Amino acid sequence: MTVESTAARKTTRRSSGTKRTTSATAKKAQAPQQTEPELIQLLTPEGERVHHPEYDIDLSAEELRGLYRDMVLTRRFDAEATALQRQGELGLWASLLGQEAAQIGSGRALRDDDYVFPTYREHGVAWCRGVDPTNLLGMFRGVNNGGWDPNSNNFHLYTIVLGSQTLHATGYAMGIAKDGADSAVIAYFGDGASSQGDVNESFVFSSVYNAPVVFFCQNNQWAISEPTEKQTRVPLYQRARGFGFPGIRVDGNDVLACLAVTRSALERARRGEGPTLIEAFTYRMAAHTTSDDPTRYRRDTEREAWEAKDPILRLRTYLEKEGHADAAFFEALETESEELGKHVREVVRAMPVPDHMAMFDNVYADGHALVDEERAQFAAYQASFEGGEAE
Repeated sequence: MTVESTAARKTTRRSSGTKRTTSATAKKAQAPQQTEPELIQLLTPEGERVHHPEYDIDLSAEELRGLYRDMVLTRRFDAEATALQRQGELGLWASLLGQEAAQIGSGRALRDDDYVFPTYREHGVAWCRGVDPTNLLGMFRGVNNGGWDPNSNNFHLYTIVLGSQTLHATGYAMGIAKDGADSAVIAYFGDGASSQGDVNESFVFSSVYNAPVVFFCQNNQWAISEPTEKQTRVPLYQRARGFGFPGIRVDGNDVLACLAVTRSALERARRGEGPTLIEAFTYRMAAHTTSDDPTRYRRDTEREAWEAKDPILRLRTYLEKEGHADAAFFEALETESEELGKHVREVVRAMPVPDHMAMFDNVYADGHALVDEERAQFAAYQASFEGGEAE
C-alpha cells in the first residue's frame, strides 16, 4: 500500500493546425485533477481499531490511558486559557481545540534528546515536553518572554513569526548531524505557514544536507479565514516530493496514527535518511485566535461534521469497548482536570499586571528617537483614559 498518491493530470494533444484557446473550458481541462489521498489511520472516528501494513503500533492499556489523559488535560488547560482571555486576564490566546491528537501523538513519539521547534499553538507538545502550562500563559499575559529555558526541555520558545522556526530547526538539525549526534529535530507549523518562503527554503536545505528533521504540518483547514484550497493545487504532503524527500498524510484526529507515523519519521531521521514531511489532516474547531470570529467565514455544519471525528471521543470509545478503562478512571481524570483548571486560573490571576510602558524598553541598547516619540504618544494615549491609565 503506497502512502503517496499522484494527482492525475489530463493532457490534450494539439495538431499543428489546431488553434490555441484560452477559454475557461480549456484551462479547466489542463488543470490537475486531484484524487483524495490516503490517510494513515489506526483508529476510526467510530473508535474501531484498524491496522496498516507500514505504520502500525502496539500499545498497552496503560499507554492508551496515558494518551487519553494527555489529550483531556491539554483540552482542559486550553479551555481555561480561552476563558481567562475572555475575562481580560490574557491579551490573546490561540486555541488548539480539535488538534489534541496531532500534538499528543507526535509529542509522545519524541525522545528526551530530540529537539522541538514549535509555533504558538503547540500547547499539547509543550505538555509532552514537561513545560509548565502556566509558563505558556505568562507570555500571552505580557509578563515574560516565554517563561521557560528551551534547553531544559529541548522545547524552543514559541515562535509568532510564521514559518521562521522551520529554518531554525533545519539549522539545528544540520548542526547535530555534524556533531554525530543520534537525535532528531521536529518543526511544527500550520497549513498557512506552508506557503511561507522560509518553510520552502528549509525544505531545500534539509534535503540537500540530509538533515535529521521532521516537518510536522498541522493542516487544520483554515489559515485564519483562508481555506486550504486557496493556497495549494495539491495536497500539502505532496510538496515534499519536489524537494526530494517523503511526504505522508496522517489522520490528525487519530492519536495512534500520529504517534506511529511520527515515530517512524523520527527513526528515519536518526538513521541518517534525511527529512520527512508529515501532514496531519485535522480541523481547528475554535477560532484562529481569540481575536478571530470564524462564524464570518465558515459554516456551522462544517464544524459539526468534524466534531463527529473528535480525537478524544474516538479514543474513549475504543477504551470503553476494549475494557481498557473503567468508570473510576474517567471519574478520577475528571477530578484531575478540574484541579488543573483551578490551578491555572489561580496562578494566572496571581501574575503581575503587565507594565504597559515596558514594551519600549530594550528595543535599542542606547535608545532611539523614534522609540522615544512612540513612547510619549502611547503614554499620552494611556493618560487619556479615566483614572490616568487604561485598565
